[in-house]
Amino acid sequence: MKRVKGRMDESILVCVYYGPNGERLIRRGHKMASMLDCPLYILTVDPLPYDAFDAEKSGYIEDWKALAEELEVEEFIIRDNEKRPSPKVIKEVAHGLNITQIIIGQTAQSRWEEITRGSFMNVLLKEIPFVDFHVVSVARYIKDEEDGIFEKGVRAYLVTDGDSYKVSFTCAKNMCQEGIFFKEIGTDFDNGIFKFMHNNKMHQVHIHENLVTDPTQVPDGCSLKV
Repeated sequence: MKRVKGRMDESILVCVYYGPNGERLIRRGHKMASMLDCPLYILTVDPLPYDAFDAEKSGYIEDWKALAEELEVEEFIIRDNEKRPSPKVIKEVAHGLNITQIIIGQTAQSRWEEITRGSFMNVLLKEIPFVDFHVVSVARYIKDEEDGIFEKGVRAYLVTDGDSYKVSFTCAKNMCQEGIFFKEIGTDFDNGIFKFMHNNKMHQVHIHENLVTDPTQVPDGCSLKV
């Protein structure tokens, strides 16, 4: 049972999108909510329906759900199959929950990008002038717990290779798992990590020169699909 918060005149909304920075934003929001002793909400918006999410998106959603339960967040809100612009949805949620502070992440934006596409922050300020915004600078690249830096993930497949597995970028007959491959920056080889969903849980294996370094990390039940 969630503890009743001491202050109800303040409430915080953390807006997350798919990427490794989501956890950082949620924890930042939790720290602020703990200091203010106020409710904390998490929101993610996606134009696709939930059942159309790929392994990468589904993995982030599951991780955020688990973190929300751990931190006793008031509500984790998923607005899927949403065709309206994100600022419109954020405004609607903020108004409905009486949000007073919003936390968002924003990558560095070049002047040309701002001129041609506009600043997301500026749009939010026009849509939701009644709240305080906290903008957390986030990196464009992915950084894991071991400080490895990876490129943006691409769809890939885990295929059998004798007694082991390797990563393929085409759907072969001996494919046993679909997922997302994150290649290490600065290497000419297929080194990195492969993430995939299995039995509604996210798994990852390390890849060196296209091969899984530890086949025992591939869970039982990832059988050959033909």
